Order: sequence, then C-alpha cells, then structure tokens
Amino acid sequence: MNTDKPVLAGVNGTRPGQALIDFAAAEAASLGVPLLIAHVWPGRYTGTFRGRGIIPARADAHRLLTLSAERARLIVPGLTVRTELLEGGAGDALSRASQRAALVVVGHREEAHPRSAWGSTTAYLAHHTASPLMIYRGAAPVDGPVVVATSARHAGGPTLEYAFERAARTGNAVVAVHMWMRPGAEDGTPPVVPAGAYAKERADAEQALRAALAPVVALFPGVPVERLVVHDLEIAYTIERALRRGRLMVAGTGRSGTFAELLCGARDPRLGQRSTCPTALIPPAPQPAGPMALTPGRAHDNPES
Repeated sequence: MNTDKPVLAGVNGTRPGQALIDFAAAEAASLGVPLLIAHVWPGRYTGTFRGRGIIPARADAHRLLTLSAERARLIVPGLTVRTELLEGGAGDALSRASQRAALVVVGHREEAHPRSAWGSTTAYLAHHTASPLMIYRGAAPVDGPVVVATSARHAGGPTLEYAFERAARTGNAVVAVHMWMRPGAEDGTPPVVPAGAYAKERADAEQALRAALAPVVALFPGVPVERLVVHDLEIAYTIERALRRGRLMVAGTGRSGTFAELLCGARDPRLGQRSTCPTALIPPAPQPAGPMALTPGRAHDNPES
C-alpha cells in the first residue's frame, strides 16, 4: 500500500453515510494518511445509469461534503481531511479517482435487492478499482479473524500480504481459505474418482496452500495462521460464516472477478439479512510491459506475431 496517497471515501448522502465516514476516518488514522472525501454529483451526467429521481443542486453536494468533513475531524482530531466534488457516472468517476488513493472506502446497498447487495457503483468498482477497495457493510466483531481467500497461486501474493499486514496492525489472527476444486469440475463434468484419489487431491490442495503462505508467513512471523481447505461445493456457506464472524474479509478481484461476485451476493440464509463484515478487494498487480510493448511498431514486422 502506498502511504503517500490518501484514503478515499465515497459518500452519496444515504443514511449509512455517517458510519462510513467514521470507518474511513479510522482507516486513514490507522494508516497515517489523509482522508479524501468525494461525492459524485450527477447534475451533468446524461448516461445510461442516470437516476430518475430529483437531482440535488450543486450546493447540496458541497454541503454534504462539508458536513462529512466536519464529522471526520470530530471523530479523529488532527486528521487531515480534504473534500472533492466529482462529476459524471459514479462508478467511472470513483474508478479514476482510485488511481490516486491508497484505499477506497464505499458502502453497500442499504435496502435488500435481488441482484446485488453492493449496489451498481460498488459492484462496478469491484471490477475496475486501481487500489484496494474496502466495502463497509456495518459493524463487525473487533476480536474476529482476518479471513483471506487465496487461490494458492503466485499472483495472489498482494492479497495475502494485505491480509497479513492488516492482521499484524490490528492484532488479529489470519484464516486463509483455499477453495479446492476437483479436476474436471470447472467443465461441469462429474470426474471419475479412482480409489484413494480424493484424499490425495485434497492433500495436494493443502500442500499448495501451505506453499503459497510460506513467504508471507516469513514476513509476519507473529501473526497466528489457520489454514482451511474448502471444497467448491462448500465455499458459499464458508463465505457467509466468515462474513458474519470475521473482522475483515480479504480477497483478490482476479482477472475474471468470480470471487468478487460470490462476495457481492453473500447473505445469511437463516436470518435473511446481509452479512456485515467489511470486505477488502485487492486488484491484480500491474503486469510489466513485455518486449512488444517496449518497442512500438515491432509487431508489424511479423504479421503472425
């Protein structure tokens, strides 16, 4: 995480906004960085997702930012707080602003919705944020673990490092969850299971998880770690339990965003309510430019390259 950049909190004037400001101010203070409060004013936006209700005046948007900043300074005295009024589509505007933020904090949809618990703006950011995205879902137990979902691949390093750094900073344990999928299950074809193959495949998955965790465990030796290998048929239930009992849920957005979609729809099936643990989504690390990108025009030398 780049500590030269601020924590960016996106506010929209809804009822949970005050709690979100409190949460974002605490995050900024914990990281030792300023807090930037942004509001996207839809006055000039004419795109597809323009709301059908009454558009607030620009003065109302400035007032929302002023009141939010005053609240943040009361919650964390001495915190450097700035505000910024953005224009356009909310998702696109906040996505571009995320390029200059250490962390983006947004809320989830206030009311129940059959499609997305997060709302369209938050769901868009989950796939397009340039910095870690924290989705505030309400109060969470301070003594719960930091739960991190890992693919046990090398590309998951930034996600694991974020989870362990957070756990070290707050004094919590880490529960590392790895989803184990049987070979062939991705194609929807029930695989043939030779005698003893199930136990071996699960043992291989556990070993892959242990190997993926080894570098970050060495970086944070004081953080207690629990390893959990979960079958793909059990992952939805595991996510719901983690979101109810954990202090924070951490996951990488990945290239496809599949796991982000699972988190977006997670709810407590017994209570019929949305889970409340904050969720941190970590975007993929930028890929280094290859030789073709460094030498413009070279691709035209060979039509088949």
